[in-house]
Amino acid sequence: MSSDLQDAMVDAIGSLVRIESPTSDVSACSQIADVTQNLITEWLGTPARASDHGGRPVVRWGPEQPAVLLLGHLDTVWPIGTLDRLPWQIEDDRMRGPGVFDMKTGIVMAIAAAQLLTDASDVGLLFTSDEETGSATSRDLIANSIGRARAVFVFEPAASDAYKTQRKGTSWYQLTFQGRAAHAGLEPEAGINALLEAALFATDAATWANPAQGTTVTPTLLRAGTTANTVPDRAELTMDVRAWNRDEQERVDEAVRGWRLWQDGARCEVAGGIDRPALEADASDGLYALAVQCAEEMGFPAPDSAAVGGASDGNLTAAAGVPTLDGMGACGDGAHADHEWASIAALVPRTKIAAEVIRRVLA
Repeated sequence: MSSDLQDAMVDAIGSLVRIESPTSDVSACSQIADVTQNLITEWLGTPARASDHGGRPVVRWGPEQPAVLLLGHLDTVWPIGTLDRLPWQIEDDRMRGPGVFDMKTGIVMAIAAAQLLTDASDVGLLFTSDEETGSATSRDLIANSIGRARAVFVFEPAASDAYKTQRKGTSWYQLTFQGRAAHAGLEPEAGINALLEAALFATDAATWANPAQGTTVTPTLLRAGTTANTVPDRAELTMDVRAWNRDEQERVDEAVRGWRLWQDGARCEVAGGIDRPALEADASDGLYALAVQCAEEMGFPAPDSAAVGGASDGNLTAAAGVPTLDGMGACGDGAHADHEWASIAALVPRTKIAAEVIRRVLA
């Protein structure tokens, strides 16, 4: 049976990988939503629902507020045409293709885990299509789906083969500095240099990092100026902040908003802020311990745990107070990279462990 399940899962994964679904292409995401809807209906025997939410396709199955929510996303970072360069293929134990690791294999694993349950009547599947760009339209749907949830299992890829029990929180800032233009040769002193203001901010912001606590503050994009001989009257700066806990995110947020401009007459507008709170260990500890117990009792190696810098929708459910275990999906490597791959051998054992953990949470 395990061989049959593995073969069926590989076929289903291939069908999803062969449909390119970059976040930016709503039509492509709608296509994979339709295929996923049909796949769920075929595997689970009752209809899944593909619908529009905020202009984005989503796929759901089961109660709208289940006791256990299996969460994932259909979108990828890969543009249309990537399949021509990185086609779906199998090399020994490795499945390859754009999105195979992040996270089309996880989609199929979630469906298969639900299929393995004797009673999945209080399990819900929710697959969104804007996770890779921050879940702007789907986060309210996720929030509404966990009103009575005892647990959320996120089928994002594993960290190698480890469950993700901690994720850094993310904050994003877009700062617009306004100054005054002037001729750089004739009267630079009459200008207010927005580029200089942005550079001073970025230099100061870099000191707000806290390596001891793993907090990073990284200015990433800077745009300013119109001509080579004009004092820039406008500058736009983007900044990425990552932290393991909410206190650190709030500390940096206060520093951003409290920063004092250097030049008289300069102005600054701050957009953005704390986006996804950190997924802290206490949100995952109980579910991870249960997963280890299940694996050992089933004769599988105990899964490791990992803390990772990237965020996911699991950050949102953990911040809402719902126990959340992330990284339940594919074992492999190469998220967002050309060498992306997912393991075939890990499919059935990982899915069986997930199903048993879900069963015990429901019980």
